[in-house]
Amino acid sequence: MTDAAHYLPEGLPAPALAEPELEAPYWEGAREERLLVQRCGACATWQWGPEWICHKCLSSDMRWTEVAPRGRIYSYERVWHPAHPVLKGHTPFLAVLVELPEAGNVRMIGNLLGDPLQDVQIGSEVVADYEHHNDATPPYTLVHWRIAQG
Repeated sequence: MTDAAHYLPEGLPAPALAEPELEAPYWEGAREERLLVQRCGACATWQWGPEWICHKCLSSDMRWTEVAPRGRIYSYERVWHPAHPVLKGHTPFLAVLVELPEAGNVRMIGNLLGDPLQDVQIGSEVVADYEHHNDATPPYTLVHWRIAQG
């Protein structure tokens, strides 16, 4: 996706990182069009969202691992009410919960690209689509999802 083809309108603020040191690897990976998920170095459990410790074994050996940018729709919601003033007039849009089979079935939230009124099938295969906001300060990249073809 190019800068000229943003799914979301211009003017959205850059994502505010609650814990920049913890979350930065995910956002840096997205800038490079790589999907990164945490995996425990002690017990190999996949985990999302970013945490300092493993939820299974409590190890602090959490590592960022690149995974295939493919998943399947676990759930979705058609959003009709803007959550930010910039989104006024840009609804509906589709928020999807995507399960990543190659990463222990962790689930990530994102937008489903395409017609916001399209029929959405639970279990549909999706691929990541990276939307770069190079003019923002600081530049950032959003990970959206698109129905996989074939």
